[in-house]
Amino acid sequence: MATADLTKGPTWKALAWVSAPMTFGIFAVLSVGLADAYFLGQLGQAPLAAVGFIYPVTTALTSLSIGLSAGANAVVSQTIGRDRDDTEAPIRLALHSLGLGLGLAILVALGFHFFAPTLFQWMGAEGAALEETRAYVPFWALSFPFLVLMMVCNAVFRAHGDGATSAAIMVLAAVVNIAINPLLIFGWGPIPGMGTEGAALATTIGRAVGAGTAVWYAWRCGMLTVCEKPLKGLWSSIREVIAVGVPAAGSNAINPAGMALVTAAVATLGEAAVAGFGAATRVQSVALVALFALSAGIGPVVGQNFGAEKQDRARSALKQAWLFCVVYGVVLATGVTIFADQIAGFFADGSEARDYAAQYLRIVSWSIMGYGILVITNAAMNARSKAAYSLGLSLSRIFVVYVPLAWALMWMFDYTGILMAAVLANTYAIIGGLFCAQATGMMTSVQGREVPKILPQANG
Repeated sequence: MATADLTKGPTWKALAWVSAPMTFGIFAVLSVGLADAYFLGQLGQAPLAAVGFIYPVTTALTSLSIGLSAGANAVVSQTIGRDRDDTEAPIRLALHSLGLGLGLAILVALGFHFFAPTLFQWMGAEGAALEETRAYVPFWALSFPFLVLMMVCNAVFRAHGDGATSAAIMVLAAVVNIAINPLLIFGWGPIPGMGTEGAALATTIGRAVGAGTAVWYAWRCGMLTVCEKPLKGLWSSIREVIAVGVPAAGSNAINPAGMALVTAAVATLGEAAVAGFGAATRVQSVALVALFALSAGIGPVVGQNFGAEKQDRARSALKQAWLFCVVYGVVLATGVTIFADQIAGFFADGSEARDYAAQYLRIVSWSIMGYGILVITNAAMNARSKAAYSLGLSLSRIFVVYVPLAWALMWMFDYTGILMAAVLANTYAIIGGLFCAQATGMMTSVQGREVPKILPQANG
């Protein structure tokens, strides 16, 4: 497979080349969560509430795979940009990233398996909802190493400028998962209905298929293969991947970890509030697909161009991505506000839960552009090995703004207060993203000062 050169031609084309296919891949992956919520919602409010507790925790753990993939993308894409004649170095870096990821994934999966019940109790899960979460944990823990293998391989594909293969593998894993979801949840013929446990087993099978396909294809294409001195620079590679991967994992884990704390606040308002809040956040995740795809695409573009010392192209790509966030956010918020009741009714069971979900969609959707700027800026920082900035931005957004305000405003305004905190947190993300870009040289200098240039200058 030829490596796409993202250091030439219009930057928007380079972004689109990697990002456009990823829209389908990320939508497919997020659709799994929606499918789980839809099918489990047919079993009653307890399984749906269980998903509301499970979702932020498993998303936080999934951030490890995202962090490791960010580290792999950074080191591989920068190496490709620096020297296109050296074909051995990217292979070694990919192999080292894969080995590191698998080892860490096994340790995390074991820890989650043993400590999850206590964690869900701390979050406020009890009774039937707690039993449903316990049923979900063992198979999800088994699926985690497969997820990491798939994510790291996909990051290697994108580092080479191949977003289509990465997206295709994500779609394959999701299609397998969703196809067998109702079979394992409800049962059919000799196959007994497993309920929540069946949803987790379907996730394991889908991820195993995706991981196997990704490793096989990467090997077939020569991106993961036998090379001269495969252990050369092993510790250096691990340090480079960890230097980006650990802060990137942290910055990705902070948001769902914060969501877990916010969910605990929502739980004080009742099970229906948790069900509605969880349904709305999953809808929001799907609405953010285009922005998540753009964040996946900007990493290779920034990485290759900084490796090739073409910083102006990287800056241009970031500005164009920000502008897209603003336009997309306004259009999305308008549509979601108009159809909030219909959307909430599809994913939330019971009139009270639907009302909570619809209220979230009407209010928080207008700040969604801020969250898009956050994830895109973080991806750009990670790609140029400035992951500490993305970690600081995410950390301050959640623990300085979102969580404290959610609890404080909840006592004053109930559920509406929590939604107000979400809007303020996303607004802060815009300010913080601009600051991080300025501090790391990702803005154009004008008369000695770093200033944002999001909108193109008028001709003449």
